[in-house]
Amino acid sequence: MIIEPTLRSDLLAGQVAIITGGARGIGGATATTLAANGARVVIAEVDQAKAEAAAKSINEAFGAGTATPFIADLVAPKACDDLVSHTQENLGSVDIVVNNAGYAWDGRVHDMTDEQFQAMLDIHLIVPFRLARACAPVFRAAAKADASAGLVRHRKTVMVSSMAGAWGLGGAANYAAAKAGMFGLMRSLAREWGSINVNVNAVAFGIIQTRFALPQSDHEVIQTGGRTINVGMSAKQAERMGMRVDPDRVVTDEEMYGSKAMAGITLGRTGTIREAADAIFWLCSPLSEYVTGQVIPVNGGAQGGMS
Repeated sequence: MIIEPTLRSDLLAGQVAIITGGARGIGGATATTLAANGARVVIAEVDQAKAEAAAKSINEAFGAGTATPFIADLVAPKACDDLVSHTQENLGSVDIVVNNAGYAWDGRVHDMTDEQFQAMLDIHLIVPFRLARACAPVFRAAAKADASAGLVRHRKTVMVSSMAGAWGLGGAANYAAAKAGMFGLMRSLAREWGSINVNVNAVAFGIIQTRFALPQSDHEVIQTGGRTINVGMSAKQAERMGMRVDPDRVVTDEEMYGSKAMAGITLGRTGTIREAADAIFWLCSPLSEYVTGQVIPVNGGAQGGMS
């Protein structure tokens, strides 16, 4: 497993969760955490090998059929519709949606192309919109069936956003704008879906240690929208932060995901993917039934511009 879950329970027993970008990092930790608490999970990923490996690991830990991979480039026009149809047809319901898929393609505004700006809107905002649109009739039908049976059941949607959406981020205006847009989409969905007992919230992460916090290399790439993106920060940015830049070095998971000391954060360190997944789990669980339309900052107490 990518992490050892903080909690193992049956709080999510009988529920089906979709996690976009669910193979690694925050998404992988979230898939593991939801599975550890009783959910069956659909790992929606563009990378088939990583999705299948993640599903295999979860199934070995929590039982056959707990995790199912769904392979697609989610920015493709019909991918979200296909994802929801696949989940219903194979697992019978959609109860939880975690919009986690994303990446960064940084640059200063004066150097940024239209393609670069649009790419961030596509993955961080258009994909969650399309997934919500595909889920809407499913959620409404489920709520109607619950009402006919005299039941009240909550379903959950979580937007994985960033403090950059609230504070802005120099060198990544495209990313910050898209993450800010997620807040508006989330609040609108919360208003539209409150009457059918769908809670819609967002987490706004500060610095969580993932592969995106490492220097770029050819070992970490994303294939999406017909392009190849080297993920992580530029060599110059990494050097300014005191990191070792060696494009040929393969970074271990311990180095990639381990918390690091950082000034300017109240807790004095960066966050871990397990801590990120725990916050998402809370919003997916019955522990947050009366929470909707909210942005939950998960940033270690960082103030005004750390993101």
